[in-house]
Amino acid sequence: MRQWQIAPHANADFVWRMEDVLSVYTRPYDPRFPQVCFDEVSTQILREARTPLPPKPGQPKRQDSHYVRGGVRNCFLMCEPLTGWRHVTVTEHRTKLDFAQQIKELVDVHYPEAERIVLVLDNLNTHTPASLYEAFPPDEANRLTNKLEIHYTPKHGSWLNMAEIELSVLSRQCLKRRLPDDVELADEVAAWEAERNRHDARIDWRFTTTDARIKLKRLYPSLQE
Repeated sequence: MRQWQIAPHANADFVWRMEDVLSVYTRPYDPRFPQVCFDEVSTQILREARTPLPPKPGQPKRQDSHYVRGGVRNCFLMCEPLTGWRHVTVTEHRTKLDFAQQIKELVDVHYPEAERIVLVLDNLNTHTPASLYEAFPPDEANRLTNKLEIHYTPKHGSWLNMAEIELSVLSRQCLKRRLPDDVELADEVAAWEAERNRHDARIDWRFTTTDARIKLKRLYPSLQE
């Protein structure tokens, strides 16, 4: 008789959540059920301690290594990989209430005609329908929740969320420099978003369940006689 035996190092919950997310990525495009990935990243406001020297012929711009910290801001990012669309919102915090406001915008502003939004999230403690109930009256929270089909990446598996790829591009192309205030940060992020959307930049996701069962075989339960 065959029985499933879980090796001590195996993580069945990781495997289940990973395959669940990977199955979402194989679904064909359907505007009634848009597939959206959501994540956030923190960034610092950094002001110059001394005025940089402008570039001259044969000499690049010179910038003092010292800077003045102006606090930390949060960038919420939502993207639809199948259409090459993304949107970024800069906020002062990333609390449950901030997350709830982003979900309301997702539902009512960006996808008002969708029957249900297929949403991929990591398992951060703010990323739950409970956050909606803390932010809105029960009827409104229930309405928003019913518009979502949520799929969580496994613990230590947030790399499965394609929004992380977009955040990596955002960090490299936009945030990896000194932005002195909220206005300039928001303007630069908006410009980056518009440029990426204008070029219809998409993610070429190639990691499949078949790949996972080969490359991450050690995580799977072993079937023994």
